[in-house]
Amino acid sequence: MAEPHVVVVGGGIAGLAAAAFLSAAPGRVTLLEGSDRLGGKLMAGEVGGVRVDLGAESMLARRPEAVELARLVGLGPALEPPTPAKAAVWTRGGLRLLPAGQLMGVPGDLDALAASGVLSPEGLDRARHEVPAGPGEAREADEDVAIGAYVAARLGREVVDRLVEPLLGGVYAGRADEISLRAAVPALLPIVRAGGSLVEGVGALAGRASAGGPVFQGLRGGIGTFPEAVAAYCRAAGADLRTGSPVTELRRTPEGWRLVAGGERFSADAVVLAVPAPQAAALLRPELPAASTELDGIEYAGMALVTMAFRRTGPALPLTGSGFLVPPVDGRSIKASTFSSNKWGWLERAAPESFLLRTSLGRYREEQALGLPDEELVARSLADLERAVGLRAKPYDSAVTRWAGGLPQYPVGHLDRVARIRAAVAGAGALAVCGAAYDGVGIPACIAGARRAVTELAQRAGGPTPARGGPVAEGTMGA
Repeated sequence: MAEPHVVVVGGGIAGLAAAAFLSAAPGRVTLLEGSDRLGGKLMAGEVGGVRVDLGAESMLARRPEAVELARLVGLGPALEPPTPAKAAVWTRGGLRLLPAGQLMGVPGDLDALAASGVLSPEGLDRARHEVPAGPGEAREADEDVAIGAYVAARLGREVVDRLVEPLLGGVYAGRADEISLRAAVPALLPIVRAGGSLVEGVGALAGRASAGGPVFQGLRGGIGTFPEAVAAYCRAAGADLRTGSPVTELRRTPEGWRLVAGGERFSADAVVLAVPAPQAAALLRPELPAASTELDGIEYAGMALVTMAFRRTGPALPLTGSGFLVPPVDGRSIKASTFSSNKWGWLERAAPESFLLRTSLGRYREEQALGLPDEELVARSLADLERAVGLRAKPYDSAVTRWAGGLPQYPVGHLDRVARIRAAVAGAGALAVCGAAYDGVGIPACIAGARRAVTELAQRAGGPTPARGGPVAEGTMGA
């Protein structure tokens, strides 16, 4: 009997993780990626002769999936958390330290919030007079509410505009008044269900989290080294990873599935779709129109990253802190800046004579920046940096990376949509989906989704599911 053949469509971190999990089991694994490289939003490049991330730059360490997969593929010694440098918020005319004890901008320590100066006296007074949870509020949050409206009702609009909005924007490039509390910040749900003070609940959660080690992890050499290592692991296990092979057709057959990629036909016993929602919708339309329609409803935000390299001897350099967030209400061009050389010790060691930083521009329904020339995006970034931190130096090199349709949006009702997609896919037999469009945009969430997809395929085939403690143990779902 021929070995089972599983085809993974998509070579981002979710597809690569799925291929890694599948490679540990008997059978053939083929991964088909339409672009000319693997890694998706995990991408490294050189700016000013220094290797640096041009996409995602860190991964949540409080979830185990990404760290465990990094160790599996040989990157354990390269794991390195960010430095203790503090982040700030550029608002109300100055840089103000991001208050400690917050959860995605929801404050857990009103004294720290007051000391930060992020809120006006009026905004702080409103936050101090928290509105108690109303009857049925826990049930409404379980059914789903927008996090912006929920927090504004409890703590005031200014908390949302100057804290929640910029922090959520850094993750989703979205809008707080549309983003689902249940999907985007599930850690808040137990606090909401418990009733009582939102601030006290967040403070208690933050206190427990502070004892759990670093919140984030990076990799020496950049997160862009992660997909390279996973790909090497898969190839060593016998997987066939192909780039430049866009899948244009996916059809059911009596034996399983038929795919067409780059003019070549592939037969598969099972398929993992690890591509963004629009591509998944197009591929599923002939066979699963209901799932396709739901996938069509998932919208995306685009953004541009401007990475710049400066000589450390330039005016106002080096800068202090790890960077800053920018509330959209302040009307700036950039929405954040990361002082990469301060944030990552490995980068400062690799390029001690240079200072690297990056800015981000664009968010959901405000993607005009993606159409501007590179030099205009650099100029806008420099103008805001001069206003924010007095930077007057000019970069000796720069790179602009555009992520059009890079971040899926999680509006109210998103998780219900995902459940309907998965229910429709489950009826098709040996087919599963994973990626940022479903359970979380972060690297650990994408890897957890890949594990789930592989487990579902094994269950539908009637075989044993991957055991806990295999290549990557199943982790908890959440932010």
